[in-house]
Amino acid sequence: MNPRVCIYPGSFDPITVGHMDIIERAARLYERVIVAVLHNPNKTSAFSTAEKLDMIRRCCAHLPQVTAESFDGLTVDFAVSREAGVLIRGLRAMVDFEGERTLAQLNSSICPAVETVFLMGRPEHSAVSSSAVRELASYGRQLDGLVPACIADEVLRHFRKD
Repeated sequence: MNPRVCIYPGSFDPITVGHMDIIERAARLYERVIVAVLHNPNKTSAFSTAEKLDMIRRCCAHLPQVTAESFDGLTVDFAVSREAGVLIRGLRAMVDFEGERTLAQLNSSICPAVETVFLMGRPEHSAVSSSAVRELASYGRQLDGLVPACIADEVLRHFRKD
């Protein structure tokens, strides 16, 4: 496992400014960051996996060490397949910690060579979530400060009910 390569997994439905904050900070800490979009056929998403990957790639175009891929199955297995030594998890609030800690312990029991690193989200992003973005967009509300500017119009168009 390479400790200079990290995986940042999630659904990114859609990617938010909070996600971007974690990605940009991880890019300063690691040589390579793989933003890993979980493809879960049992979960209904607003955006297709291809749309999510496209949005992530555009949002991260200024970060040459960041790539985006999709996966299914266990995140730790995906990390092993990419020889990534680190899983990045963003925490918005302490309420996120218990669930994330349990997941990190489970992943460690499966593959001790993959370490989980928690990055605290910035306070200004603590209320930003993909579900909040989807809700606001479904009512046609502006998404300034919630999603990267390069995808804001696209996200709104996706939810526009004409």
